[in-house]
Amino acid sequence: MKISNRASGVLLHPTSLPGPHGIGDLGPDAYRFVDWLQASGQTLWQWLPTTPIGPGDSPYQSVSAFAGSPLMVALEPLIAKQWVIESDLKPTFSQGKSIDFGEVINYRNNALRLSKSGFDARGLSEDRAQFVHWCAEHRDWLDEYALFAALHQANDWRPWWQWDAALKKRDVAALNAARTKYAADIEFWKFVQWCFDTQCAALKRYANERGVALVGDLPIFIADNSVDCWARQDLYYLGADGLPTVIAGVPPDDFGPDGQRWGNPLYRWDRMKEEGYAWWIARVKRALQLCDLFRIDHFRGFAGYYEIPASSPTAKVGRWLPGPGKALFDAIEGALGKLPVIAEDLGLITEDVIELRDSLGYPGMKILQFAFGGDGTHEFLPHNYTQNCIVYTGTHDNETARGWFGNAPPQQKHFACTYLACSEHDFHWALIRAASNSVAQYAVFPLQDVLGLDNEARMNHPGTLGGINWKWRFTWEQLGSESGRVLRLISAASGRAPIEMLK
Repeated sequence: MKISNRASGVLLHPTSLPGPHGIGDLGPDAYRFVDWLQASGQTLWQWLPTTPIGPGDSPYQSVSAFAGSPLMVALEPLIAKQWVIESDLKPTFSQGKSIDFGEVINYRNNALRLSKSGFDARGLSEDRAQFVHWCAEHRDWLDEYALFAALHQANDWRPWWQWDAALKKRDVAALNAARTKYAADIEFWKFVQWCFDTQCAALKRYANERGVALVGDLPIFIADNSVDCWARQDLYYLGADGLPTVIAGVPPDDFGPDGQRWGNPLYRWDRMKEEGYAWWIARVKRALQLCDLFRIDHFRGFAGYYEIPASSPTAKVGRWLPGPGKALFDAIEGALGKLPVIAEDLGLITEDVIELRDSLGYPGMKILQFAFGGDGTHEFLPHNYTQNCIVYTGTHDNETARGWFGNAPPQQKHFACTYLACSEHDFHWALIRAASNSVAQYAVFPLQDVLGLDNEARMNHPGTLGGINWKWRFTWEQLGSESGRVLRLISAASGRAPIEMLK
C-alpha cells in the first residue's frame, strides 16, 4: 500500500481491542477499529509484535520470530465455518475487561483444539487444500516451529535446554522419532498458524482498501527459549548447557543505575555474515507478509550492541561491540528491495548510529513526552524536527500523556503548557496537535492519549514483571464519537487527512 508522505495514525496492539473472548484479536472488533480509523482521518494502525507471548506475557520475548500469536486468532471465523460450536466455548469474560492471561490462554487453547477437531471432521475440501498449500509455502519456518511447540508442550513447557539431551542437541534420530510421536500436535500448531495468517491477511486487505496501513514491530533480539535459538544454536553465543554465555541489554544511565539486563542471547554476526544474512532476510520477508511497514526495535544495536556476561546479575558489567552495520541491510534490501522501516533510535545514540540510520534513509523516532526536560534546543521539540522522522506523543513503554503530566516536575509542566499553549485539562490534545502540526513525515498517538486516559491504562512498565503489563483493553463506550471527531479535525487541519474532513 502506498502511504502519503504526510500521515498520522494510532498505536494500539490488537490484544487491547474489546471482544467477548478475554483478549482482543483479529476478529470483528479489529474491523470495527479500522472503520473508526478511516472515519477519524487516520492512515496508520501501529501494532506491537504479533508473535506468541513469552515470560511476563511479553510480545518481546517470543518463542518464535516468525509465528503468529495463538491468542490473536479470532474465534468468530472458526464458528462461522462450524469448526467449533459457539455453545461449547462458554466464555466468562466481560467486554473490555483487562486481560487475565492465565485464564485466557487456557480458554483459547481449548477453543483452538475444538476447532482443529471440527476442521478434521467437517472441513470443506477447499479449506483442506488451502491448508496443505499454505503449509508447503511456509515450511521453511513452520515445520521447525510446530515441532518446537509440540515438544515444548510435551515437556511441560520447560525451556528447550532442559529437554532430553538428544532433543536438546537435535539428534536426527530423536527429531524424527518426535515428529512421528507428536504428529497430531504438530498438525494442530500448523493449523493455528494457518488460521492466524489467513485472518491477518484478510484484515490487512480490509484495512488497505480503506486507506489504512498496518505498522508492525520487529524486535532486534530473539528469546533464549525459542525455536529460533534451538534450531540454529550455532548462530548464538551458547554454552555446552545450551544457555547463553553473554546476553543483551543496555548499560546504566539516567533511567536506571543498574542498566537493563534483558537476557536475550546475542547473535554471532560473523556466522550470519558467512551465510549472507539469510536468517535475517527470511525474518524481514515474513514481517512484510503481515504488515505494510515496520518499526525495528533497538535500531542502535545494529551499529553497536552492549554485551553483558550472563553471570552478571545487573548490566553494570559489560562492553560495547560493533554490530553488522550497513552490510546487513544491504543484504536484506538486495534480496527484498527498499525496506519500509521506522528506526527506533532512542536511548544512548552515538554518531555511528546516526550515520547508519541516515545512510539507509530510515526515519527515526521523536517522543514528545521527552521534549520538556531541557530548553528550546531539545531535539524532540517539534520546531527542531526534520521531515524524515516519526513523532509519537508516547510509546507503549511510557506513561500515558495524562499520566506523564500528573507526575512531571513543576518546571517541565510549566514549559510544556507554555510551549503547547494548554492547561492540564487539554494537555493530551495539545500534544497530539503539536505532533500533527510538525514537519514529521508521520505522527502516531497511543489510543490512551487520544482518549486522555491516566496511567491505569499504561501498557508496559519496562524492567518489571508481576502481571501488571500488556493487560490494558478499551471499550467502545470509552471511544465514543468525540475522540474520533477531534482527531479527524486535527489531522485534516494539519494536512494529514483530506481537507474535506475538516467539518
